[in-house]
Amino acid sequence: MTVESELAAVVWKVLVAVGDSVADGDDLVILESMKMEIPVPAGRPGTVTAVHVEEGDTVYDGDALVTVHPD
Repeated sequence: MTVESELAAVVWKVLVAVGDSVADGDDLVILESMKMEIPVPAGRPGTVTAVHVEEGDTVYDGDALVTVHPD
């Protein structure tokens, strides 16, 4: 499952790395848009297999953020 951005924003913080285990609802990244911090949660438990962004990147609606493989 690839978690995608739902808006145009800047990646403020990446909270996970490849190999990390995440639970449903754990925050993966925090985006910043219009001076608001927007956490992006995992939609299911699993293991992070790819992080597609770095802090400071600009992302748009539909851009891949993190890939989580279900356990």
